[in-house]
Amino acid sequence: MDNFHDLVMKRESCRNFDPSKKVTKSQLEEIINCGIMAPSACNSQPWHFYAVVNQEILPKFAQCVQDMGMNKFADNAQALIIVVEEKATLAEKFTGKIKDQLFAPLDLGIAVSHICLAATDIGLSTCIMGWLNEEKLSKLLDLPKGKRIRVVIGVGYSADEKTREKKRKPAQETITYIE
Repeated sequence: MDNFHDLVMKRESCRNFDPSKKVTKSQLEEIINCGIMAPSACNSQPWHFYAVVNQEILPKFAQCVQDMGMNKFADNAQALIIVVEEKATLAEKFTGKIKDQLFAPLDLGIAVSHICLAATDIGLSTCIMGWLNEEKLSKLLDLPKGKRIRVVIGVGYSADEKTREKKRKPAQETITYIE
């Protein structure tokens, strides 16, 4: 990408992954490392990323985001990144209590955004899935009790040649300038 605006305009939620094009471990490392570089409250970095790339077990993980007929396209994703919220640092907990604000979910959102934009930058496509069976995923990952899976990111190459037109609310409905 030549500039950030173009990158943002190109990024979309892919629901049509090309199952014939493989994602490499080095590509996943590159994009996840961008997520790790995301800012976080009190530098707490409240995340852990599980990258599922093994094509034999990937379908078991894909099933965990497909309850009630949702996210069928996950079957064609070539990798899944499972985002787990880690415990906040003492400083983050303290400031969060004072300000009545949960910072970890905000921090995770920033990290996930970094991952998705980094993927777009190298030609990959992503879809952030919040509809998931946390219990099944936790079992597959053998997570300790109390760990929360917040989202799963499908990663692959889009089978579509064009980026869809973005449909957003008009700016005047979402921005107020205080002058």
